[in-house]
Amino acid sequence: MNVKTLSAVLGASFAVGFLPVDAYSTDFSGYFRTGVGDSTQGGKQSCFQLPGAQSKYRLGNECEQYLELDLRQDLLSLDDGSVVSVEGMAQFYNEYGHEPKFDGEHGYTRMSQLYAEWSKMPALNGGSFWAGRRYYNRNDINISDYFYWNQSSTGFGFDQVALGDLKYSYVFSRKDNVFQKDFVTRHDVTVSGFNTNPGGEVQLGVSYLDKPSRENAHQGWSVVAQHKQVAFLGGVNKFAVQYGRGPGTALGYTGDTTLDESNKSWRLVEFFDWQMTHAFSGQVELVYQKDTRPDGDDQNWLSIGVRPIYAFTDQFKLITEVGRDQVEAADGTRKLTKYTIAPTWSPKGPGFWDRPEFRLYYTYATWNKAAQRAASLQSPGSALSDTGAFGTDLQGSNVGVQIEYWWK
Repeated sequence: MNVKTLSAVLGASFAVGFLPVDAYSTDFSGYFRTGVGDSTQGGKQSCFQLPGAQSKYRLGNECEQYLELDLRQDLLSLDDGSVVSVEGMAQFYNEYGHEPKFDGEHGYTRMSQLYAEWSKMPALNGGSFWAGRRYYNRNDINISDYFYWNQSSTGFGFDQVALGDLKYSYVFSRKDNVFQKDFVTRHDVTVSGFNTNPGGEVQLGVSYLDKPSRENAHQGWSVVAQHKQVAFLGGVNKFAVQYGRGPGTALGYTGDTTLDESNKSWRLVEFFDWQMTHAFSGQVELVYQKDTRPDGDDQNWLSIGVRPIYAFTDQFKLITEVGRDQVEAADGTRKLTKYTIAPTWSPKGPGFWDRPEFRLYYTYATWNKAAQRAASLQSPGSALSDTGAFGTDLQGSNVGVQIEYWWK
């Protein structure tokens, strides 16, 4: 485990202990998932993801131990009602089948968030100013863990500044995350508060990436429009359309700066979770993305999946999941379908979002020759490759147990 990161977390926790907790609030939240799994062919569990697809369906298809520990501490409460706070999050990751060191080739430990925020500022009409490394405006689909619009970064920003009926946010950033190798200046502007119908709201976003000073680098941009509908079948529905050019083709992230404006991508996202009855819940998604590249490396990605859940009692659920990914690329059309069934103990309740969940699962997947060829070239040893756990077979399965929990 990374000693510096662990020391920072423990040091922050120790320092908080000396603050006057009766005056300033402390929030401790977190997330973890852990488990064990095996391939039915023998050996450790090998997870199924289609080459070219930007996500995979999660249930019974996660191959790592993962933990987040987040601490937020208010430091000052000023006379104008504004509050100065600091927040830090430690992140721990380790692949299945390896000693849980959370470091080295098969794991990592890092500070994924570390920032200060001045919130509830009258000068910003109730908005806030922040600086540091922060998770920010993360829009994701739970069943595939797909963050399709994500402004997390290292930089600074103004959040939810009210002007009239709308709220404006701006982020200046240099890196999306610690894994990004090169610094790229990015500007993100988001406008929210367009109330279109009862329970419905539209958000608009623009991202502009400056041209780096490196050779063969280009500027880029992207735009997004999203409609959010609450109280939809007992849950929430989101529909988003995204378009980008050049490095903006990453659509919400910092893309390849060697791409010029003749390279373009667009994406459509539709998903919702439901709680139709006390016992019946779930989530469904559809994602389609089209990438156009002048060099002929065009690609179309289609993903459709659903996770229905039926609770036989307040604490026992039967969870199933079916996910289909298809990628049309120059080397052929790759296909992957994944099925999972998971009897689950859910002591907190029967709902889709209730955690913790203790799952016993069986996952079965099938794929085609085009998917196997691509996996063998791009990620040798992976589940779909001919050198992976399932060899030259075009199908495979895993069995295991998993615990997932979050708290706030």
